[in-house]
Amino acid sequence: MSREDFIDYHRNKHAPLFSSIPEAKQYVKKYVISHPVAIEASHPKLTEPSNVLSYDAVTDIYFDSLADFDNFFTSENYKQKVQPDELNFLDLTDAKMVVLDEKTIIS
Repeated sequence: MSREDFIDYHRNKHAPLFSSIPEAKQYVKKYVISHPVAIEASHPKLTEPSNVLSYDAVTDIYFDSLADFDNFFTSENYKQKVQPDELNFLDLTDAKMVVLDEKTIIS
């Protein structure tokens, strides 16, 4: 799948599907999908040009609690509708998931 097709599928097919299940409205506080922008690595904090990054997207999903996280990802709607769609555009063997405790410094 081309980069453009991946972004289109992620934004226009998968994200609306994810958002459509009742559990998204019930448990998800915030859902953000981001895709790298092709720029040159001219700033010393940029370690490589963004067009050669080893990932295609970053998805941030915010929950109020670990219980909400568990309830969302174990729901039948997620398992039967959203999770199977991930196979249409993601290489799950290379996908990473982390659970973080976020502390907002500037809002």
